[in-house]
Amino acid sequence: MHESHVAVGAGSLRSRAESAVGFPHRWTPEGVTVEADFTGAHLLHLAAAGCVLNDVHREGERLGVVLRGVRVTASGGFETDTWSSTGITYAVEVDTDSTADEVAALLEVVDAVAEIPKAIRAGATVVRAPT
Repeated sequence: MHESHVAVGAGSLRSRAESAVGFPHRWTPEGVTVEADFTGAHLLHLAAAGCVLNDVHREGERLGVVLRGVRVTASGGFETDTWSSTGITYAVEVDTDSTADEVAALLEVVDAVAEIPKAIRAGATVVRAPT
């Protein structure tokens, strides 16, 4: 089995690693950092992690949770015989003065609405366009 790990960070939880790449981000003035290799497996996990990070910011604003920083890590494996995903596990770290209950409620909402994890869970179809 092949394992892939990625991390995205914003605000006070941006990566300080030299290998991290920065990108503009609509929710934070200093942008986000990405730690990932450029392989299909890493990009799949990065899509899930990036979506969750964005939705933590969006839903945090909606729920009144003020965020100083967010870091999302995602990892998972692929069976090397078929390159089928073994699934994705993600974790969220939040830097805030909000209570643990408020953060837990925020993360529950995010898990329910995050578009990319929802699409992956539903088993999205991928079709090559004719040339």
